[in-house]
Amino acid sequence: MPRDLTIELIELLKEYSNIFAWSYRDMPSLNREIVEHKLPLLPNATPVRQQLRRMKPDVALKIKEEVEKQWNAEFLAVANYPRWVANIVLVPKKDGKVRMCVDYRNLNRYNQILMAEEDREKTTFITFWGTFCYKVMPFGLKNAGATYQREMVTLFHDMMHKEIEVYVDDIIAKSTSSEQHLKDLRKLFARFRKYRLRLNPTNCTFGVKNGKLLGFVVNERGIEIDPDKVKAIREIPTPKTESEVRDFLGRINFIARFISRLTKTCSPIFKLLRKKHKNEWDSKCQKAFKKIKQYLENPPILVPTIQGKPLILYLTVLNESMGCVLGQQDETRKERVIYYLSKKFTDCEKRYPALERTCCALVWATKRLRQYMLSHTTWLVAKTNSIKYILEKPALTGRIARWQMALSEYDIVYVNRSTIKGSSLAEHMAYHPLTEPQPLHHEFPDEHITATTEIESQNENKWTMWFDGASNILGNGIGVVLNSPKDQCFPFLAKLGFDCTNNMA
Repeated sequence: MPRDLTIELIELLKEYSNIFAWSYRDMPSLNREIVEHKLPLLPNATPVRQQLRRMKPDVALKIKEEVEKQWNAEFLAVANYPRWVANIVLVPKKDGKVRMCVDYRNLNRYNQILMAEEDREKTTFITFWGTFCYKVMPFGLKNAGATYQREMVTLFHDMMHKEIEVYVDDIIAKSTSSEQHLKDLRKLFARFRKYRLRLNPTNCTFGVKNGKLLGFVVNERGIEIDPDKVKAIREIPTPKTESEVRDFLGRINFIARFISRLTKTCSPIFKLLRKKHKNEWDSKCQKAFKKIKQYLENPPILVPTIQGKPLILYLTVLNESMGCVLGQQDETRKERVIYYLSKKFTDCEKRYPALERTCCALVWATKRLRQYMLSHTTWLVAKTNSIKYILEKPALTGRIARWQMALSEYDIVYVNRSTIKGSSLAEHMAYHPLTEPQPLHHEFPDEHITATTEIESQNENKWTMWFDGASNILGNGIGVVLNSPKDQCFPFLAKLGFDCTNNMA
């Protein structure tokens, strides 16, 4: 941001300094007419009173300190004869501090929304110094997130998807220029002041072009994996227990949209969690474990969609799993990835014929990618050519008819695979994904050599070469893949800058 605009931003923050909460006391609650959280229970619900749990002295002191802060801010009230009692759970924060949560699992902290007076007793928690209940909505209650989201929609409905984006308590002011950004911030700050909503200054960042949001890094290039999460995964030692396996898979599933063919790659690890499977970490599991870490050395960048351009859905269906890639061509006609998806078929789905398996995979993919496909035409590229008849001709009965109805709301155009001569090359690239393609040198590497002689190998290790060309509505291109005896792949792909037939390519 230019220096003059930076100075103007500082003056704007000073002007609206009262919308920032530096302590609990600086957080006035919203008007009950705007939002109020209630906890309706079933008539036959039985109250649960948890017993006070033992804890370390240092943890107890932290709880006491946090209770005192919330008591002084008038967030709490004494509960003398509660029927519902829960324990406190401390959660460490990134800045080294702790967040005080309450174990409301039996009942199942957004401290600016008031609790309904008749439901305060249900938020009672127990400590060494007494039992207290909340006057404001704490974090951990069922539907607390939904209540907060409704409140944000009520306050900012005319600004959402225009000047700002809101997800529960995360707000982003987006602008196309620094000058417009200051105008949008002023409008946003005025709305905060009007409804007495407060911001936490330690969690605010202004005038930046990139940042972390919901566990990802968002910038002008697209969506990237948080480097801290990648580092944490790559530093995980080989799992030795079931809980460690679940921890590793949980971290991977969080970034599954960035990983191509995740289900097939990690299938040996997923099998460890089956009850009837022998729980042993073998060489296949170790190979998959290392392959995921190697893939994350250079993770892809996912881009947003461009309005007015069609999407391209590459669908690969195997016997036990499926995978797909949603992409789109940018202004330079280069394809960019928007989303990776993969799924393991159920035992029933594995018995489907190839056509039905493909159709089942397509329906599942459209459900996961609905927000993208509803507003774009989608070009489908799949191995099963007969699926085009599912999209064009109505089926009368059976699963196909139901799936056809589910697909009817999307504008899907099938790209005939039989017109693509490079199917063998495409199949090889699909089954041998590269983490980082090696560049080819166009110059002859040993130009001083004037003669060569072919020598038969003693160990029969041979190189294999695939080459082909293709021409379809997506464009014209040629490609070569060299496969070494060690299963190393060296690809070379090029797009043709002129129109040609499939045979010419």
